[in-house]
Amino acid sequence: MSELEELRALVREVIRDVLPKGLPAAETVNLSTDEDLAVFVKRLLDLDPDQREEVRSGRKRFRLATSSALPVPAGAANGAERDGESAPVRRIERGAVTEAVINAAARAGERLVLGRGAVLTPLARDRARASGVQIEKER
Repeated sequence: MSELEELRALVREVIRDVLPKGLPAAETVNLSTDEDLAVFVKRLLDLDPDQREEVRSGRKRFRLATSSALPVPAGAANGAERDGESAPVRRIERGAVTEAVINAAARAGERLVLGRGAVLTPLARDRARASGVQIEKER
């Protein structure tokens, strides 16, 4: 067994000990409009104390719907609409899409289209959300 496999086995064992029911499932939420956000916040405020504690402790998690699952505004099929202008599109066919790629796209005001061979790193996904870079993954 290699060192990497041993490390993975140890991590799995610790997760089983700490989280006997496994990792908490994340509920996917679509927050594409201000109204969506208002409805979601109201729903959180209406939770009973036990459910609020689950959210606070991380046992109940939420995940934003991916940009490819969000509705595309009319006329934005060839680029994201921004103040009447179409955002340029950068197509990435393969390889890792890193935080540096996202930073460059944000500076250029680009929208990314990822081909089947492209992989988005978790840090890049977080950076894209924070900087407003839209990402579309082809299937």
